[in-house]
Amino acid sequence: MRIYVAGGGGMLGDAVYHALRSRHDLAIGDVVDRDDWVHHCDVRDFSDYRHHVDAFAPDILIHLAAHTDLEYCETAVDDAYRTNTLGVEHAATIADMHAVPLVYISTAGIFDGRKDSYDDWDEPNPLSVYGRSKFLGERHVQRCVPRHFIFRAGWMMGGGLAKDKKFIGKLVRQLIAGERRLHVVDDKLGTPTYTVDFARNIERMIGTRYYGLYNQVCGGETSRLEVARELVRLLGLDTTVEVVPVGSDHYAAEYPAPRPASERLVNYKLALRGMNHMRDWRVCLAEYVREQFADVIAPLRVPARQCVHAA
Repeated sequence: MRIYVAGGGGMLGDAVYHALRSRHDLAIGDVVDRDDWVHHCDVRDFSDYRHHVDAFAPDILIHLAAHTDLEYCETAVDDAYRTNTLGVEHAATIADMHAVPLVYISTAGIFDGRKDSYDDWDEPNPLSVYGRSKFLGERHVQRCVPRHFIFRAGWMMGGGLAKDKKFIGKLVRQLIAGERRLHVVDDKLGTPTYTVDFARNIERMIGTRYYGLYNQVCGGETSRLEVARELVRLLGLDTTVEVVPVGSDHYAAEYPAPRPASERLVNYKLALRGMNHMRDWRVCLAEYVREQFADVIAPLRVPARQCVHAA
């Protein structure tokens, strides 16, 4: 297939590029075009977005573009909606103009966290600007694009130090900086999502006609605290690094955007269709650490100074 990927310069775009490049013709655009396989394309600008898609004439359009920093979205509200909502509306219009299916990536952050876990049919109730902007994108795609795939992700991990700006990347950077006491929240539940598995399952699904909305996260329910402890163990630092449980109020000043207590998703529809190929998060984290952080593991095992700040 000829596949246009919008917003493909980040951690998920990296996984999509490497998962699909050998079997498909790809064109990848983003406002961040530091990779030689990414050209500049701003999804907020309809004319620019359309120009690049028109020139490539794809068989399918994958829309990854989004602001995912919750604090940024709470303070830059207009840009959050222009990117996360209007950008998706642009994608829907362009997909319709080319009569091709649209793939849109959503998030567990569209739920309010009152339930312990959420399946594909649970009703969203976002708490944050980020969550609302992503949910509005979901709703528009469902209403306006007959042939679509919507995949909801959980706590993303992937891309290595260069692109992982999320939880795992932040922890590894702090450990590299010498921190040996990590304060990690014990009141946030969720499901990690390995970008490699996520991209591979996108490829499997777009080869079918199973259009619709799907939760797509790694197997195994967990918490921020458990993930941090497993990361430290995999790095071989469990005897030198202390993971200290704290409540979310510990980071209230640094991370003021509202977050649901539980973002646990269940891949119910994928399982019913026999298409749930997402591995357990522990298996994925072990692979991620082995393949992306091997060069930093040995230095981290050297005793370092005590620090009190970690997330």
